[in-house]
Amino acid sequence: MPGGRPSKYTPELVEKARAYVHDWAPTEDELIPSHVGLALHLGVASRTLYAWEEEEDKEEFSQILRECMDKQQQVLINKGLGKQFDSGITKLVLGKHGFQDKVQQDINAGVSIVSATPEDEQI
Repeated sequence: MPGGRPSKYTPELVEKARAYVHDWAPTEDELIPSHVGLALHLGVASRTLYAWEEEEDKEEFSQILRECMDKQQQVLINKGLGKQFDSGITKLVLGKHGFQDKVQQDINAGVSIVSATPEDEQI
């Protein structure tokens, strides 16, 4: 039998986590949903959330964390486009969602040289 404290992970905690994500609304203290906000809501450390995410028997918790990130992305995009959030901070946090400023150059692009002299003119 493993030692240590009993896990706080219960069906009630899972429902409380789901409610955080589904019913989330901005407050003065929390402008976007986050894993840290969820951890504080549940009364556990954020590293505990990530540990639960990795456990095979807690697959529903992995889904809740993904939904939390999806909700965060949606809020960031909408509030950023609506200019309710600072664009620099919005860009920074959206980087965690895979968004990035990127200029792409093709150094292998073909170059065509067009002659300025007519073919029948002798040089």
